[in-house]
Amino acid sequence: MPPSQKRARRYDLARTRTAVQAQFAHVRSAVGTLTPDQLALPTRLGEWTVRELAAHLAMAVSNVCRNLELPEPPGDKPQVFLLEWPFSTAGRAGRIADATRALAAERPDLDALYAEVADRFDAVVPGVGEDRLLPTRVGVMRLGDFLVTRTVELVVHTDDLSAATGLDIPYDRQALAACTRLLADALAEKAPGGSVEVRVPPFAVVQCVPGPKHTRGTPPNVVETDPLTWIRLATGRTQWRAALDAAEVSASGERADLGDLLPLLG
Repeated sequence: MPPSQKRARRYDLARTRTAVQAQFAHVRSAVGTLTPDQLALPTRLGEWTVRELAAHLAMAVSNVCRNLELPEPPGDKPQVFLLEWPFSTAGRAGRIADATRALAAERPDLDALYAEVADRFDAVVPGVGEDRLLPTRVGVMRLGDFLVTRTVELVVHTDDLSAATGLDIPYDRQALAACTRLLADALAEKAPGGSVEVRVPPFAVVQCVPGPKHTRGTPPNVVETDPLTWIRLATGRTQWRAALDAAEVSASGERADLGDLLPLLG
C-alpha cells in the first residue's frame, strides 16, 4: 500500500459531487455579471486575464465528464492516490496554461460555456460509483478522489477570481471543507510526524513535522489559521512570514514554523 494511503481520509461521494455542483454554480453566477472590461483585468496567476481564469474554472469541472467519457483504464494499472495529487500539479503548469488559453479563445461566450459544462456534469456524473477509474492528466484516479481535487480547483480559483474582480463570491461549505482537509492532509504527508499540531477550524486538525510526539494536554507546537488563509498558504498565494506579520496565522513553539514546507501546490 502506498504511504499516502495510510493517512487518507474518506470523502462521501454524494456530498462531494453536490459540493462541486454548488461551487460551480456560485462561480457561474459571478462570471455571468462580468463586463468586457472586467474580463480583461489581470489576475495574480501570471499572464492570465479574468477571462482565462473563468475558462480554467469551467475546464476544471468539464474534465470530470471528459475523463468519464473515455474508456475506463484496466484495474491493474497503477493509480494516483488522492494524497499524491497535490504534489503532481507543478509539472503540469505549462500544459494547463496552454489548454486554458486555447479554451478562452475558442469559447468567448462564457455564459454558453458554463451552461454547457453544468448541464453535462448533471447528466453524466450522478449515478457513477466512486471507484470508477478515470484516465486523468496525472494518471489513473478514482472518481471519488478526482471529485475531491475539483473542490480544490474550484475553491482556490474562486478566491483568485474574487481577488481579481472584487466580487464577494460565496463558498459552498462542503467544498471549502474538502479543499481545506485535503491540503492539511497533504502537509502531514509531506512532513510526517507528531511534533506540530496544525489547526484550521472548523474543518481540519493534523499533526506533522518529525520530532517528539504530543499525546496529552496542550501541544507545545501549535499553528492555527482560518480556512482561506490556510488555502492561500498551501497554494503560495500568501507567504508564511506575511501571514504571521498580518496576524492571519498564529504559531507557538520552537517547531511551529511551516515556512520551509509551504507552498504544497506548485
